[in-house]
Amino acid sequence: MKSNLQIISGKYRGKKLFLPNDARPTQNMARGALFNMLNGIIDTTVPIAVWDAFAGSGAFGLECLSRFNQPMVIFTDVVIDAVKKNLLSMNERATLEKTDAISAVPRFGGMTDLFFVDPPYADFGLGLLFVKKVGKIAKSGAILIWEFESNQPDPKIDTNWEVLKDKTYGRARFLILVKK
Repeated sequence: MKSNLQIISGKYRGKKLFLPNDARPTQNMARGALFNMLNGIIDTTVPIAVWDAFAGSGAFGLECLSRFNQPMVIFTDVVIDAVKKNLLSMNERATLEKTDAISAVPRFGGMTDLFFVDPPYADFGLGLLFVKKVGKIAKSGAILIWEFESNQPDPKIDTNWEVLKDKTYGRARFLILVKK
């Protein structure tokens, strides 16, 4: 699918991304603002493990590959073709798994430093379930970014997490959480 979605910054700045059918990607402006919020929260000069849990196009994980120093990036989604196509065009290595994020929590939840959680807006409960499940095994200090539709009620955040930031950009609301 043709789109205006692109890498915002780093070595692949301006690279256009392919989208899966029926995608609702985080828009360039909101993604740029999100990465600006992460300045000072994440040390991008040291290698970290990033999990783009509901990957879609893979824009978040691909942005990390473009900006960060040797990140280990994991992409999971039930349809992974667009991520694979985008990754190949960047000549980068990453872990891709065609699976739902909830079932992948036991494999990736304990090793991840930075989570990006962006399930379909129509399934708010899926994001809540992921945050709760991964909160039981995530390491202390792990950062989780949860994107959901801004008209949703305030979620009840598990006591395993502390809210660092809560920002809204148009339809997108971002909670940035840190594991206690």
